[in-house]
Amino acid sequence: MLDELKSVEVVNKVGGRFKLASLVQKRMAELMQGSRPLIEDTQGLTLLEIVAQEILQDKITIESGPEQDEAAKWRL
Repeated sequence: MLDELKSVEVVNKVGGRFKLASLVQKRMAELMQGSRPLIEDTQGLTLLEIVAQEILQDKITIESGPEQDEAAKWRL
């Protein structure tokens, strides 16, 4: 995995390692199914690198609230 995703700052930003893994997995699946990247320059980046940049730039997060089940909602 990328060094950016291993930092304590990123792990804490999304609420823990398991939530980070879930966020990365779900977003990569969306990109593989044809969703557009939310960052400008994706030239030469892998899908994992694109997802990492989206997280670092606060383009994607996991939201949780009382109206949700255990499944996380996306704020894109």
